[in-house]
Formats: sequence, structure tokens, C-alpha cells
Amino acid sequence: MKKIISFIIVAISFALFSCATADGAALVTGTQRSATNPAVVVIYTKAPENYEVIGIVTASSDSGWTEQDDLNYALAELKKQAAKIGANGVILESVSTSNSGGIVSYGVYIPITAKNVSGKAVYVEK
Repeated sequence: MKKIISFIIVAISFALFSCATADGAALVTGTQRSATNPAVVVIYTKAPENYEVIGIVTASSDSGWTEQDDLNYALAELKKQAAKIGANGVILESVSTSNSGGIVSYGVYIPITAKNVSGKAVYVEK
């Protein structure tokens, strides 16, 4: 019976934590454009030439199995938020890690951290 209960707990935990989700937001500070496809949004670490700032975008994720997965999901959400306001690029300004709670498994506390990213949503003239 204990094995069945342990299996159910593990299965429920896996189902809850294996779904890749991220949260994000966009604040329009310039001229909003028609929505673009997130697949065309480029992440820049330095400002490109000939760009117009459309807004500020933020995203966060704690859904990955690793910190890199968390970062990947957060960056994907950042692109979605930028695309919603018509950007084709994001100038990455901040990457940080925060504690987003934790779970107790078999009497052991496991902290959950989130990756947070933010930047300027821009439209780059090509």
C-alpha cells in the first residue's frame, strides 16, 4: 500500500511540475505595432542599429528541470510578450534568479527558484 501511495505522490508531483509555463507582461512606452510572430523576435545583448523602443517586457519561469530550462522558458515568454506589442527584437537588460517557494518531499524541503528576465521591446529597421 505504501508503494502505491508513494507512486501516486510522485505521479502527481511530476504532472504538476512538468508543465512548462512562464508568466510575463508588456508595458507599451512607444508606438505599438501590429503583433509579430514570437519566432522572429531576436534577443540582443547590445543595442542594434536603427531601432525604435516600443515598450518594456518582463518574464519569469520556474517550470524547468534545470536553471537553464527555467531561463529558456522565461526567454520564450519574453519573446511572446514582445511580439504581442509588435516588436521584432528585445534588448536584454536583466537576468536574475529569485526564490519562488518550495516543496516538501519525503520530509526534505526542496527550494524552487525562478529565472526572471526583462528588457526593451524594440522594432529594428532592416
